[in-house]
Parts: sequence; C-alpha cells; structure tokens
Amino acid sequence: MRIVLLLVVTVSIAWAFSSCKSAGGPPSFCDTICLKDSLKFVDDAHPLKPYVYISAANCNADTIAWSYSGMGDNRKLGIPDLVGAPVKLNPQAVSCFIKDTSYAWVAFNDCSNGRGYLLKIPFNGRDPLGRKTSAINSFDPKFAVANGLIAYSDRGNLFVEEMTTGKQAMMTFGQKLDINYDAIHEFIDSVNITPTSIWAKVKIGDEWQVKSKSIELK
Repeated sequence: MRIVLLLVVTVSIAWAFSSCKSAGGPPSFCDTICLKDSLKFVDDAHPLKPYVYISAANCNADTIAWSYSGMGDNRKLGIPDLVGAPVKLNPQAVSCFIKDTSYAWVAFNDCSNGRGYLLKIPFNGRDPLGRKTSAINSFDPKFAVANGLIAYSDRGNLFVEEMTTGKQAMMTFGQKLDINYDAIHEFIDSVNITPTSIWAKVKIGDEWQVKSKSIELK
C-alpha cells in the first residue's frame, strides 16, 4: 500500500481578530481568530483524491468531513461532540496526514488554551474513529515532535506513534500526575521526541524533573 503525504490544497480564512478573540483564559501560542471558511486537505497525488474538510460556524471549528472519489458517501461528525468542547482553530495550528484511502490523522490545538487534539479518521465504515484529547503537538513551540510522529499522554506516560505504520513506544513519568490539559505547561514544560528518544521536563509534586528514554518504535 503506497503511503502518501497530504497536500494542503485550500486554506481560506477570514482574519477578524477583534470579533472572536477569547475574553479570558491563559495566553496561547496561536491567535483565536474568527474561523469562517473551511479548511480543505486533499491528496491530489492519489487517483481517488481522498480528502478531509473542516468547516466553521460562529467563529469556531464545527464539522469534520472526509471521503474520496468513489467512496459513495461523505462521512462527517461535529468537532465539539468529538472532543467535548468548542474549539478555536487557527490554520497555523492544524495539520492532516492522509494514508491513501485507509485513514487520516488530523492534529490541531485549541487556540483558546493551547490544548492539543488528535483524530484518527478511517475511510471505511468498519474501523472506529480514534481521538486523543491530550495530544502533544509540535504547533506548540515548547513541544518538539519529529515529522511523521504523533504523541500524547495519559497523565502517567508519554506515548509515541508513527503515523504511517502504527508502530509505538512510550516513556513513563513514574507516577500518575494530575495534569490539566487545558493548562498543560503548568505540568509539562517541554518535550523533545524523535524516532529514537523521548525527553520531557515534567512537574512531579512541587519539583520540575527531566525524564528521558531511548526508544524503539515497534
């Protein structure tokens, strides 16, 4: 099965900063612009042109839709329903990887608080949709995640997965942490993840500690 990387065909955004700025909350690394037009991701190199669209409503991300030529229908779900909250999207903090007509990985951060999300979207109707509401995305300048990898936490560990193969690795923090992912830098200061290593600076108790581990994705 040929692996293809996504081509971003159209990103049409209205930059209305004043109308949809968040009134409060912690500062984020991306602006809470008013998202008005769809984000469109299409793999034009594939003959069936698989795609993922993200539409907007009331300045927020509203619906995610995906399909390809000949699939027969256009599958779609509400983003607030998927992640459990309204999401302020900025195109600078959204990416999509499409693996032929098998699945797509969509990564994004909520610009109202910096929280990271991951969605694994299958193109067939059999496999379940995967979602991570504790993603470690490299849109955040303090989180370095190598190209081709995704990362997320379950409060006790950091997990790494290769998007093209599904191979995984992990590193434990040594204990369960009471992480609030809406204010993640109060608990995880910085991360550096490559195919062979995981490094993180995390707050354990009242102290910041560095955790590191050599890994093998398998």
